[in-house]
Amino acid sequence: MFPKRISLICCVAFLFVTWNAILVLLLLGRSPQGEVQRGGSEKPTGDLVDDVIRIADAFELELKKQKDILNQILKHRPVWGLADRKGPKAVAPSRPVIPILVIACNRVTVRRCVDKLLQHRPSPELHPIIVSQDCGHAETAEAIRSYGDKVTHLRQPDLSDVPVRPEHKKFQGYYKISRHYRWALNQVFKNLSYSSVVVVEDDLEVAPDFFEYFRALQPLLKSDASLWCVSAWNDNGRDGYVDPGRADLLYRTDFFPGLGWMLLRELWEELEPKWPASFWDDWMRQPEQRRGRSCIRPEISRTLTFGRQGVSLGQFYDKYLRYIKLNTEFVPFTKLDLSYLKEAAYRENFEKEVYGAPVVTYEAVKRGQLTGTGPFRLQYSTKDSFKMLARNLGIMDDLKSGVPRTGYRGVVSFFSRGLRVYLAPPPGWSQYDPTWS
Repeated sequence: MFPKRISLICCVAFLFVTWNAILVLLLLGRSPQGEVQRGGSEKPTGDLVDDVIRIADAFELELKKQKDILNQILKHRPVWGLADRKGPKAVAPSRPVIPILVIACNRVTVRRCVDKLLQHRPSPELHPIIVSQDCGHAETAEAIRSYGDKVTHLRQPDLSDVPVRPEHKKFQGYYKISRHYRWALNQVFKNLSYSSVVVVEDDLEVAPDFFEYFRALQPLLKSDASLWCVSAWNDNGRDGYVDPGRADLLYRTDFFPGLGWMLLRELWEELEPKWPASFWDDWMRQPEQRRGRSCIRPEISRTLTFGRQGVSLGQFYDKYLRYIKLNTEFVPFTKLDLSYLKEAAYRENFEKEVYGAPVVTYEAVKRGQLTGTGPFRLQYSTKDSFKMLARNLGIMDDLKSGVPRTGYRGVVSFFSRGLRVYLAPPPGWSQYDPTWS
């Protein structure tokens, strides 16, 4: 798309030069009234002079129209990466467009989600909001339509039940969600031709620096093949379990968090041909899809879920999700050095910190008897010991394909009574055990 816009500007510029040249030639060709032209030819008739003047006036009017068109084109220059050039060799930085895809169904409370997106959005051009609605729910559709041209409203056309095995009838909602995701992401990447997208669901509220977070991390996602997503969510991000003074702290994680996440077109081209009929998020967490790649996630979440009711029937909501801490401090991520998140450096520094920390007992952590400033390491060695420790310490204890929530190389980081604790496997960890699920 960018070369086409450049060609358009070149064409307009060429027309400017051409029309000005024609005007000059026409005006120079007009002889003053009463003179005889060289070579003895008679002076031009009054009709000819009038014709030339009319042509010149027409060109002048058309020139003004084209100038207005060019000004309109230039108004959109920031969107596709051109900036004012101070010299012939100046190169303008690109400003990628990152749309927000809101997955909606039958919640009129989608307003809360969209209102926060509009409130915190720094630019409508750089962050168009696309609301894709399934279910055909009239009140929800009206709520989305009420935003007018502030959002793009897409409607998933296939509202039929998905054929499933009899024992899966109770999971019909999960099948429809997976179908909707596939359709909506195809719209974004194939029909609208965006190169990346941030996916949120209609029951998420976003933080003030939500857009800043994803803009800063898109270049890293594009350049680091060991990453496959950026998420705004910390599964263990409840108040008291995160460092309130480190809103800028980011992690790599082997667990796919979802709940406000960015992916690239290239990843969708990889996943779409084998997209599952249901339970798409757990499918994403399987080794065949993850392929050893990680996501970026924050210390303090940039999304908060307010949707207790849904197809999951509030699973985990009352115990964990309703207490997730939403960041309120704006962090200028685009101005920070995020190179520490690159794979080689991150792994080395992370393992050095985790396995350089003193080993402590569960009782010491639980009773608040840790001495020192931390961090501390609490070790597990089996699936059962992990689940027992996690459950009793108040962090999420479930595993997907052997990967604990927020885990990186088997390590789960959390805060306990104001101190950093790493729940970690023994030194020498090499891989996850998919049977730990």
